[in-house]
Amino acid sequence: MAKYIVRRILQAIPLLLLISFILFTLMQSVGDPIATLGDRSPARADDRERVRRQLGLDQPIFTQYLYWLVGNDWVKIDVDGNGSTNDEVDTYGKRQGVLRGDFGNSLAQRQPAINVIGSRIRNTLTLMITAEVVIISLSLFLGIYAATRQYSFFDNLLTAISFVAFSVPVFLLALLLMYIFAVNFRKWGLPYFPTTGMFDPSEGRTFAQIAWHLVLPVTTLSMISIAGYSRFIRSTMLEVINSDYIRTARSKGLSERRTLWVHAFKNASLPLVTLIGLDLPFLLAGGVVTETIFAWPGMGMLFVNSLGRS
Repeated sequence: MAKYIVRRILQAIPLLLLISFILFTLMQSVGDPIATLGDRSPARADDRERVRRQLGLDQPIFTQYLYWLVGNDWVKIDVDGNGSTNDEVDTYGKRQGVLRGDFGNSLAQRQPAINVIGSRIRNTLTLMITAEVVIISLSLFLGIYAATRQYSFFDNLLTAISFVAFSVPVFLLALLLMYIFAVNFRKWGLPYFPTTGMFDPSEGRTFAQIAWHLVLPVTTLSMISIAGYSRFIRSTMLEVINSDYIRTARSKGLSERRTLWVHAFKNASLPLVTLIGLDLPFLLAGGVVTETIFAWPGMGMLFVNSLGRS
């Protein structure tokens, strides 16, 4: 088993390097990272060229990727930005690369990029983990409940809602939830959910404030996944319920509750582990849209704002 795990890890290294190079190339083609030198006002052309040479952005894309990956402390850099690395002022670089924990510096926020990421990734993880817990819990409950009441009114209603929810885009679902539970609820004099930010500045960053602000973003992220996974759990549960060992358990006099939750539930929930792993990329992709719409201060909003500056 250990040899298999080591072999799989070694096989994954070239794939990870290839994916990181493709993503690095795509990000470099989105815009000019020093178009405004981290400010709103456009920089002069000669200033941009000088900074581009100082940062090594005039190098071929593979060389830039190599500097990003392993650093540039093994080559001389153009410190004065005059196009030559043979001057007396030119020294070896100071970047150590992401493999050694150096993510560089943010031109926009003028601080190490790892600090910028660290301040945002906690908020994204809060949103993602909460959404995943909601997805797993409701998918299991709705799927099993529908399977035990096959072709009932609830089962048919859940099927219809699932098909509709699964076909709604994330951005449209977010806008609908905002319109109903924020705009209209406020208009009707009902308690309404906040639509922006992570907490009310006047109340402070408390658990209650964060939980209250999480309701709409988590609902947006989880509803589509719940629609699909509840159907999957339902079909898996129906297959397990109709299997021979469940009929044997019933024939031995076990209660229906014990048969379902002790014997059937274990096997029916196993495929959900695979689905959770497959769901993480979709959550991250949907998180970019969700964080932008709800102004949630996470990695998705940071990514969109960075693209806007470029």
